[in-house]
Amino acid sequence: MTPPSDWAHLPFFRDDWPAIRDRLADTAFLPGPDRIFAALQATSPRDVRVVILGQDPYPTPGHANGLAFSVTPDTPLPRSLRNIFAELRDDLGDAPATGDLSHWARQGVLLLNTALSVMPGQAGAHAGWGWERLARQAVAEAQSHGPLAFLLWGNHARKAVAGLPRAQDLVIATAHPSPLSARRGFFGSRPFSRINDWLTDQGRAPIDWTG
Repeated sequence: MTPPSDWAHLPFFRDDWPAIRDRLADTAFLPGPDRIFAALQATSPRDVRVVILGQDPYPTPGHANGLAFSVTPDTPLPRSLRNIFAELRDDLGDAPATGDLSHWARQGVLLLNTALSVMPGQAGAHAGWGWERLARQAVAEAQSHGPLAFLLWGNHARKAVAGLPRAQDLVIATAHPSPLSARRGFFGSRPFSRINDWLTDQGRAPIDWTG
């Protein structure tokens, strides 16, 4: 569970990580030690272009792969991710073949949960451990390298980065894609094409969301 080198200078890893690491050593947790920092391992701060925040990993063993909203390739789509893909098809005409969003992360989409660990079968069990400080510090570090597109789904995501987006950043804030709220503004928001249009206007490459 070594912090990724490009992010290891963040104060979190000096001030908060040792205590969290000690707590993890005494309990079973998901997604496991080899994937806990997957979102940060997938892209360096200078390469982040889009920020998508989740809450914590899926609590079902074998489902979470360390990226927010993403699952291992052989896992049936969770309901929120099914709605994300439905909106993606309406927006861009296609969606990925599996729920593994690693190809988004490799293109500079920071798929970061505000808690990077969870107890099996107990969603939110590690939410009060101090992980949220890492999320804010990681976003701020990515911002230091240029404008970002924030895709904030639901109140939790908005609160997690409150005060961080700047005038030069793109902020798309809608309801969460959960079946309980997706029809309150998530469906029809066309976030993927809007982000690509924004990136293109800046002379930057768009994200391949559907590949």
